Amino acid sequence: MRLNLLLALFAPVAFFAQNNSKVNDAGDYPNAYSNGSANVYPFNNEARKFRDWSVSVGGGGAFLHAADVNSFYDGKVNFGWNGYISLDKQISHTFALSLMGSMGKTNQKALLPGQAGVKAGVGTAWTKYHQISLLGDLNFSNLLRRVDNHSNFKWALHGYAGIGLQGYNTLLLDNDASRWNDVPKRIPIEIQQDLRIDSFFFQFGTGLSYNLSKLVDIEARVMYVATGDDSFDGGGWSSDAKPAYNAITPGHSDNMITANLGLSFKLGKHDTHLRWFDPLQDAYRRTNILENTVVDFVVCEKGDHDYDGVCDDWDRQLDTPAGARVDGAGVALDMDLDGVIDLYDKCVTVPGPVENNGCPPANTYDGSNTATNIEEVNKFFEGIEFELNSAKIRPQSFDKLDQAAEIIKGLDSSNKFAVIGATDARGSAALNQKLSQRRADAVVSYLVKKGVSSQILTAEGRGKTDLKYPECDPATNCPEWKNEENRRVYFIQK
Repeated sequence: MRLNLLLALFAPVAFFAQNNSKVNDAGDYPNAYSNGSANVYPFNNEARKFRDWSVSVGGGGAFLHAADVNSFYDGKVNFGWNGYISLDKQISHTFALSLMGSMGKTNQKALLPGQAGVKAGVGTAWTKYHQISLLGDLNFSNLLRRVDNHSNFKWALHGYAGIGLQGYNTLLLDNDASRWNDVPKRIPIEIQQDLRIDSFFFQFGTGLSYNLSKLVDIEARVMYVATGDDSFDGGGWSSDAKPAYNAITPGHSDNMITANLGLSFKLGKHDTHLRWFDPLQDAYRRTNILENTVVDFVVCEKGDHDYDGVCDDWDRQLDTPAGARVDGAGVALDMDLDGVIDLYDKCVTVPGPVENNGCPPANTYDGSNTATNIEEVNKFFEGIEFELNSAKIRPQSFDKLDQAAEIIKGLDSSNKFAVIGATDARGSAALNQKLSQRRADAVVSYLVKKGVSSQILTAEGRGKTDLKYPECDPATNCPEWKNEENRRVYFIQK
């Protein structure tokens, strides 16, 4: 009652709305109903841009695969045939539905279990069937195309799945069970199944199609059909029926394979069928975005007078020097917060006065306090990085070594000092010894280039004999951070 009342109220409103929103019969655009756009057209059957209907026909072989009475018997294949016709509707460029009718005949043989002698022989059966089904078609080639693929495609891989109803007539000849009153003449055992609502079957498979022309596609497809019926092969109505062919295998569904070659005739007036349409490729072709489109837009209405990439509207430092790195507010970066921007700072990670270009002065440290200054040097030595399995110092360690050099130059030159190289416990002792010596030599060489006297410095590689954490031998005993700290260089007085 409520539904009828709702329909009664809604129907006049819907009718009135459609009458009043109808596009004018003259078809002129733009108009009062097109919101000013010249690309508006009425949505009706004539407005479709693609072919989306087709009729397909084909045929090929049919073989009972999982059945008691089988098409594959005694190393030979008993060929059957099948044919189909379908009406296909393409729902999208990747999915279609087909209403399909098919018919065919399978040929199969079997020997009753435990039988022997002349009377047993081989049971021969053939099944004539007819089916009607609804089949889903997924176009994998269109679904999985790369977004940067702008080419047309001719081949397509399909996946199918569907459900249907079937009817069949099966005849079986058996040397013993088919005899009539012990005379040589044999009468076939017949099983008749009408097509009705409870005669379901399932099918799935794959196919490969080729776009032969705008009117015709050619396709090869292989389908697996699960009948859900133990009598399809002629074996009988149950496992204990006579003759007992259904006792050969334990399954209760006689399944078959069909292999077909067919043609699809595309209906409609348009050049392209929807199954061969790639929306991304079409968008690229129509707009030519990647090659020809130039977008003119204004980023900064008031300009960017210091050319630091931050518009003057929100730039807090309008006179940033050319080449300086800036933050989101347009302020030049000063990583060590010493008042010298990184562009002019010679020691970016260590604070220092403006008059010394952002570096600590050489006399910051008291050369007479050797122990304290060695401790300061080792602070800069911490975390010195080298290339993998190499003695080449990475550039990010240069600032630290520069500061260490300034301290060493202020030490008492009557003392002798050593740069010690050490590794973790991985690898052979000989290899680690060589690597640690090379790295210690590399650090000494760098310090000498920075003005440290070569007379007071030596390099000593200790390999894995000088572990900061001795318990890390073998290295698997420790977490990685301990092994990292075992790989080091440090500074001592000799």
